[in-house]
Amino acid sequence: MKLHELRDNEGATKKRMRVGRGPGSGKGKTAGRGIKGQKSRSGVAIKGYEGGQMPLYQRLPKRGFNKPNRKSYAIVNLGLIQKFIDAGKLGEEITENELVDSGLVRRRKDGIRVLAKGELTTKVTLTVSGASKQAIDAVEKAGGSLTVQAAQAAE
Repeated sequence: MKLHELRDNEGATKKRMRVGRGPGSGKGKTAGRGIKGQKSRSGVAIKGYEGGQMPLYQRLPKRGFNKPNRKSYAIVNLGLIQKFIDAGKLGEEITENELVDSGLVRRRKDGIRVLAKGELTTKVTLTVSGASKQAIDAVEKAGGSLTVQAAQAAE
């Protein structure tokens, strides 16, 4: 097979319909939009409109509350920390900055929270903004210590 012999599979591509190009095209004059009215004009997007009936998103009751100043944490699991230690990307002393530098966490957000998913076998000293009780127990069971920073500790 040569480069000039390459073809798409049969039926893989479909030619674009060119609307408004005369009566012979089958989509001439009004281009399939009907006659007059808001939807026949350009630049119209009627997303939740239901013909004057109260739209569904307005008929349903409002529920819950979104706290405007709630903290959002970057989450790290112990299993991933162990994987990065095994790969040599993290040492025994681990801080939030080292987690970001190693690529384990993309960005700190309001801090980094450690969760207990996975298994930690190496003795490490972790300093983070938050941690679950199970994560703290798992790190101490492995012989290490997990410190939650007081300045950024959540709730």
